[in-house]
This record gives sequence, structure tokens and C-alpha cells, in this order.
Amino acid sequence: MNAPRARVARRPVHGVLLLDKPLGWSSNDALQKAKWLLRAEKAGHTGTLDPLATGVLPLCFGAATKFSQLQLEAEKSYEAVVRLGVKTTTGDAEGEVLQERPVDPVVFSDGTLDAVLRRFTGPIRQVPPMHSALKKDGKALYEYARAGIEVERPARDVEIRALELLEAQVEPGQYAIKIAVTCTKGTYIRTLGEDIAEALGCGGHLTSLRRTATGGIGLAGCVTLARLESMQEAERLACLHPVQSLLADHAAVTLDGDNAGRFLSGVRRRGLWPDADPVAVYGDAPRALLGTGQVRAGELIPGRLLSPIEIQQILENTPRDAIPARGIDIEKESL
Repeated sequence: MNAPRARVARRPVHGVLLLDKPLGWSSNDALQKAKWLLRAEKAGHTGTLDPLATGVLPLCFGAATKFSQLQLEAEKSYEAVVRLGVKTTTGDAEGEVLQERPVDPVVFSDGTLDAVLRRFTGPIRQVPPMHSALKKDGKALYEYARAGIEVERPARDVEIRALELLEAQVEPGQYAIKIAVTCTKGTYIRTLGEDIAEALGCGGHLTSLRRTATGGIGLAGCVTLARLESMQEAERLACLHPVQSLLADHAAVTLDGDNAGRFLSGVRRRGLWPDADPVAVYGDAPRALLGTGQVRAGELIPGRLLSPIEIQQILENTPRDAIPARGIDIEKESL
């Protein structure tokens, strides 16, 4: 009989872990593993990656979960391999073969492939795949699909900001293309791959998918679960990026002690600030993130706020020499 598993003592952890999600793991499974390794009380991810996919998955802990929506809305980049000539039930390698068609190798040399990729660059409409987590009547589409039920899905508007051919594999019976895609939120790369393959007249399915960037965050700063598991606890905590790393594109407003306290209570403040949306708001001494807001007609309007307890916990666990220096401060610029 197995011995009962020791209960993990949870603790407040605040920050962002840039995870390189492994193949075969769901986003939630990866999140729960990282949460267990860090012994964190509260955690959330920033948008799902299919188990088939690997790559950039920012995980938010503690106060950072308040800003995870920013990554959900962010532009994303992928590298994908599409096998041509074989269509599957799921649009990826996990499905059963639905149809096989010959591939005309001429499309690789007569400009057809380049023309098709141009057709799928810019604003396009996609019908979400049945094998997806999108919900209808409170039920995920993949649940209908597993039951053999096809439901109507309205087409959605998305934008392919960039679409580039990285590699073409041209061997009899092994035709494939590797593409790099930058797109807006809500884009299904499996569907894009299927649609490109259909436009080439042969059909196809995705055999690999790797997210290379989301919201300006690339693979360079990511850590794998295997690497995280091999670390000592202090090393794991050192992998966390500060909460404000999610707010890199926000202008900064700094408040003195009295105004910082009032702002944290949800009270609007007045100052010589130009209109800006969004802004990251900091306390002056010590330098600490208070939350986000917007400036309208010289008035700072609170948005998502950290609690005083969260701020104190962050300061207590941040080495003094690691507290960020003052950034671009629109208050100073306006004086």
C-alpha cells in the first residue's frame, strides 16, 4: 500500500514564470506542476496551449494573476509544421486519418505556395475546430466532437500579421511545410494549417506546433519543467520575473506616500499628467508597484490594484538591490 503523499505547505508567491511548456502536457497540468514546485498559493496561466504544442507559456503567481488578461489579449508567434496530403479528424497528428490525396510537387516551384501564403496574410475569417476548448451551451467543443456530434460554429475574424515559409520538405510521400506565424488572439494555427493545405488542393494536418513569443516575451528567458524540477527551492524562486514585467509597455506614474495610500483605496488623484492609457502606478519610497490605471484630463483613475498585503509580501521577498530603478515617469515629463 502506498504511503500518503506529504501535504505541501503553500505560501504567497508573486511574479511571472516564463515556462517552455513540454510536449504532451496541457497548460493546466503544466501550471499545477509549477505551482507545486514553487509551493505557491495562487496561480494562473495566460491562455491555453494544446498538449501537442510546446513553447512560451507565461505563468502568473499571486499578484501577477491580476494582469494575466494582458497576455490573453496579446499578439502571438508560432512555428508550425504542416504535413500535406493527409487530412485527420482533429487537424493534428493525434487524430485518425480522414482522407489522403496526392500532392503536386509543382506547387513548391511554380509560385503557387507563395501565392497561397499571401492569401492567408492579413485579416481572415476562421471557423473554430471541433476539437477545441471553445464552449457552446457551457460545453467544450471537443466534448461534442468525442461524442461524434458536429455543431455549427460561426466564423471568427482574426488577423495574420506575418506568415513566412521557413522550410519545404519535398520527398515523395513526405511533403511538408514549416511556417512562421504571427497573429492576433483567438487564431487557431491548426485551422490555418488545414486551410493552407486545402488551398494547395491536397489537404493536410499539423504535426508540430511551437509558440515562440507572446506579447513580446520570447523563448530566451523561458525555463523547462524538467530544469525547474532539478533546482533547489531558492533557484526556482529566482526564476520568477517581477509582476511589473507584464506591464513593460505601460507608461509609469509615481506617487508619494499620501497619494499612494489614497490611490490604493480606489480614490482618484489629480496631477500634471498627460492623458495616457494604460499606466503602471508606483509608490515612491520604497519603489513598489501599486497597480494600473489611466490618466484622463489630469486625473489618475485606478484600475487593477494590488492589496497592501501583496505589496508588503513582494517587498519583503525582494532583495534591496533588485528593486527596480525609476522608469520613464510621465509625471516628471509633464512638469
